[in-house]
Amino acid sequence: MTLKLEDLDTSPHFQQHTDLADPGRVHPPQLPGTTPEELAAAVENPELPAADRLAAGTVLGLIGDPRIPSPATGAGPATSYVPGGTVRIGLPEHEAGYVTNAWAHVGVEESWILKECPEHTVDLADFWIATYPVTNGEYREFLADTGLEERPTTWYLGAYPWDRANHPVAGIDPQHADAYAAWLSGRTGHPWRLPAEAEWEHAAKGPDGLPYPWPGGFDPEAANTRESGVHTTTPVGAFPAGRSPYGAHDMGGNVEEFTADDYTPYPDGPYVADHLVETMGTYRIARGGSFSRFGDLTRTRRRHGAFPGPLYPVGFRLATSERPV
Repeated sequence: MTLKLEDLDTSPHFQQHTDLADPGRVHPPQLPGTTPEELAAAVENPELPAADRLAAGTVLGLIGDPRIPSPATGAGPATSYVPGGTVRIGLPEHEAGYVTNAWAHVGVEESWILKECPEHTVDLADFWIATYPVTNGEYREFLADTGLEERPTTWYLGAYPWDRANHPVAGIDPQHADAYAAWLSGRTGHPWRLPAEAEWEHAAKGPDGLPYPWPGGFDPEAANTRESGVHTTTPVGAFPAGRSPYGAHDMGGNVEEFTADDYTPYPDGPYVADHLVETMGTYRIARGGSFSRFGDLTRTRRRHGAFPGPLYPVGFRLATSERPV
């Protein structure tokens, strides 16, 4: 049975308010470094507490993050190499009920999981995926250079969040993500694009087909989701335990990410006319989960979209089929 629009108010999956963040979770006693290089290393150090990593990333957002080159210099983003091949994509149908039951406490419906079925093979060429999602600072340069008037919905009153320069941009339309990729291609002379949905899944789960971008089951320490207790975006790479097998950060949590593909059923799979279809008809597939959503969306096979409203501030990361310089 598919959840209907009139049932959204009673589903825990669509609750807008979260618990208040615990100050002990986000405020460290002191900074874990002083130089930009020390702070950058601290952000991605899994041995440090979350509060230390977040504080290091917050300072870098103010003074400049050396991990994120400015598009104005003609540099592209840091990337992680993903070998291609014939890969398995999607979920075996007999596992849909198990996944639904495992996440029933947050309102997951089986029809949503059936969008992942059946498991099938896809031939992929080698590609490179951006190590981090596109940040507010990078997106600001795009807006300034192109004159695009539409601002991300997460930018309060449309103002650039200068204190969150190294947080992922979110609250944009998929066509603007495409436009950013085209703009950066022109600035760098390198062909950037959004990853295909199958590429995104392969990059997130790796050669062993992990159910999450990290080994084992869901881990609130590995992803910035509602379960993490942070309840807002975080500097990119600040949950290093969730780094994917090919080296990409934030493929689970922080912000959902648009892919290049609209929703269509997998070969021989069902067409699921869920609340996304009811509301928008055709929609762009988003992957990875976010700070505002529960951990079910961090599953590497989970297919989702940007449902209108504040619960779904979606961003993106880039990919390329040619080796970056």
